[in-house]
Amino acid sequence: MISFPKPDVEQFFQTYLIRSFGVSKDESRLVFSSTLNGKFNLWAMDLNRETSYPYPLTYNDQMCNFIKLDPQGRHLLTGFDRDGNENYQLHALRWNGGEPMPLFENVSPDDKHEFVHLSEDGKRLYYTTSKDNPNFLNSRVYDLETKQDWLILEGRDTVTEISAVSPDEKTFAYTKIYANTHYVSYVLLEGGKEICLTPSPEQPHMSANVQFLDNDNVVFATDFDSDFTYMAHYNIKEGTFKRLCEIDRESISALRLHKEAQTVYVVTEKGVEDRLYAYSLKSGELAPIPLPVDIVEQIAVAASGSLYMLGRGAVKPLNIYRYDGSGWTMLTKNVLTGLTEEDLVAPETVTYKSFDGMEIEALLFRAKAETANGCTVFWPHGGPQAAERKQFRAMFQYILAHGYNIFCPNFRGSTGYGSSFTKLVEQDWGEGPRKDCLAGMDWLFDQGISSPERLFVVGGSYGGYMTLLLAGRNPEYFKAAIDIFGVSNLFSFHGSVPDHWKPIMEQWLGDPERDRERFVKDSPITYLDQMVNPMLIIQGANDPRVVKAESDQIVEALRAKGRDVEYIVFDDEGHGITKKANEKIAYARMVEFLNRFQFAVSKP
Repeated sequence: MISFPKPDVEQFFQTYLIRSFGVSKDESRLVFSSTLNGKFNLWAMDLNRETSYPYPLTYNDQMCNFIKLDPQGRHLLTGFDRDGNENYQLHALRWNGGEPMPLFENVSPDDKHEFVHLSEDGKRLYYTTSKDNPNFLNSRVYDLETKQDWLILEGRDTVTEISAVSPDEKTFAYTKIYANTHYVSYVLLEGGKEICLTPSPEQPHMSANVQFLDNDNVVFATDFDSDFTYMAHYNIKEGTFKRLCEIDRESISALRLHKEAQTVYVVTEKGVEDRLYAYSLKSGELAPIPLPVDIVEQIAVAASGSLYMLGRGAVKPLNIYRYDGSGWTMLTKNVLTGLTEEDLVAPETVTYKSFDGMEIEALLFRAKAETANGCTVFWPHGGPQAAERKQFRAMFQYILAHGYNIFCPNFRGSTGYGSSFTKLVEQDWGEGPRKDCLAGMDWLFDQGISSPERLFVVGGSYGGYMTLLLAGRNPEYFKAAIDIFGVSNLFSFHGSVPDHWKPIMEQWLGDPERDRERFVKDSPITYLDQMVNPMLIIQGANDPRVVKAESDQIVEALRAKGRDVEYIVFDDEGHGITKKANEKIAYARMVEFLNRFQFAVSKP
């Protein structure tokens, strides 16, 4: 018999990303955005054949933010950015692919477009844009035949986006966004009358995901007078609001209507996992639908009633699935070449008590016994109003294969645990969440899983900020740190965010003049003298959220003090590492960095 060696860790890179998808009206064609050839492009699969394989539609190597197939099969609509700058702009593409064509002339490189709706006949495109209103946004409709473009709704005082269009295209749902935890949905009637869908627009709450049942009735998700998001109904003619469907300690994250069956498909968040249900508008019954994955990234329902879903699990890479009422079929075949799920590491879900007695949920990945080196990577997630969930990360599996455990706390401010928990990070970026992280480290030490000499902190975005802050305020807790596009200075960060973020910064972060003392206390750059641990910093040059200057200033300041700092900048990346070649460089350098200091650590 042939005996094969143990799989090389490089095999953990052999998956690709899928970011969005669209399905043709007759369900004969699936189009998705993927790094199948190493960089993001559009790919298609013919679903009406017994066997199907992906074929390319674009070669521009850019990420898109939506895919909409013309109902008559004439073209595709999508939006591309440029090397991670997140300035997505509307493009049309021939049905069989080729060079994407910009829909609009005289578009500034700084303009952003967000797709909302395509009319049933495929003639009118509804979208939101930063053009002429970069802070608050405008919503418009574009006629694909006449090329006429007219304003529907102008954002004033706060970010305003249309979100849904009635069947007769006379009523528009839109959302006013005040913060990540405070956004309110309205309908705009013909004639200009505006109606709030929830009883009290002044009361801070969330409402979104509006679905028109017909011209006079909508369902939507809201947490009005609740800590968890539920489905509500609003009758526009009668002006009546009604709670429709609540699920204990689960928050609705997506609603999709199947009009023919009078069924609403409901995706919920419960801690580190998602769940899926079918809600009957006729009977009021809620039926669970088993998922083949842990996390739902996108879901769509076809006229036939088939569900299409993009999802992933802790040991399942991103794939697109179809549900026909009896079971799920995996349409794409994104797998780790030469590896099985048994070769990967699934996490345990654990809880621990924080400094004030609050219970914090976390994921603990334990390296396999044959490779374990006794060290642990502490991973504070990004957001901060997000969560680390059971989602496949090639980076995690690569680090685990090198013998490191990984610990991921969902500190206060994380989503999936109720609105009040999520709000705890607002105007408190550096105190409560940091102490939750320290309590998590203490838990690791108490359990004998790690020790300060065997612990490393690695984080991206807000997680990079937390990594830097811990490096400055609590360096005695760990050996070395890796910051991936993290905020280093709250003052400069506040002034450099994208224009449409600026209206929400007050509730999210605070005011740099009024809250100057707190901004100083919570800025990592305040603690340069205490930043004595070795550090690797990774940054995308085109990052619009945490601009390159955030990393530049901390690197320059630390090097001026003679500290051990490695710095990697990717010129063709934004807020994340998306290109396969760059992933390999970044992750290899990360593990080399960890190993350099791990070798000086004695094993338990």
